[in-house]
Amino acid sequence: MTRRLEVDTSEAQVEGRAASIEIRHVNHRFGANVVAVSDASLKINAGEFVSIVGPSGCGKTTILNLIAGLIDQQDGQIAVAGTSPKAGRADVAYMLARDCLFPWRTAIDNVMLGGEFRGVPAIRRRERAQELLKHVGLAGFENHYPKALSHGMRQRVALARTFSLESPVLLMDEPFGALDAQTKMQLEDVLLDLWSEERRTVLFITHDLAEAVMLSDRVVVMSARPGRILVDIPISLPRPRSVRALQKDPAFHAIYAQVWSWLEQALGVPQTLAEEVTQ
Repeated sequence: MTRRLEVDTSEAQVEGRAASIEIRHVNHRFGANVVAVSDASLKINAGEFVSIVGPSGCGKTTILNLIAGLIDQQDGQIAVAGTSPKAGRADVAYMLARDCLFPWRTAIDNVMLGGEFRGVPAIRRRERAQELLKHVGLAGFENHYPKALSHGMRQRVALARTFSLESPVLLMDEPFGALDAQTKMQLEDVLLDLWSEERRTVLFITHDLAEAVMLSDRVVVMSARPGRILVDIPISLPRPRSVRALQKDPAFHAIYAQVWSWLEQALGVPQTLAEEVTQ
């Protein structure tokens, strides 16, 4: 039986913070027979880091693409900073699972690309790109082309490129999903540092439950298709956080078990078995 839990976020956490992203009763269908998202409602306050997890094909990326304005809205309401989604808007940046670097541009030129499209002065975008490449651990690699960079290094460039855009809303679709465990942990810490400095609004898609818990203020669990929001779990771990330190934190493991039990339900495992995970 599907249960729904409303967000239990303290007044201190949300006081004075306007909704940055809000979707209400959104449904989306592909073709005549595939219902990707069913009656989804979600509110993300300005400066929050929210992750969505769920079974493959449950509509996580569809929700991200609707918010980004990359696919047309069919049913329900969606607002980003109080206005309807639109592709290419300057207040939204989107980071994909693949780095999507231009092979003919150096690392620093790839980071500067978004600012170039948006008309940011050359000096300003170069200074910002240099600062971010240093922050993600690529100082000295500014003039290297993608073919000379490892997969993890290319994803660091992509992360720097995303943060180079002065967009208050960041949409991130499994940006570290294809990385090895060690590189992923390193980049998760880098992302935490960048986010902590600027506190942008982040909606993050991942299949990695540990990643979702470690990074987020809230973790949203979706059901198998048709994707419904089953639960919205506040993450009470204090900030600032260290991915490595959290590995040894009993509170982290307790929250992880809670999220896992809901994902078990989303996958159709009987609730009695899911409850055993938290014992």
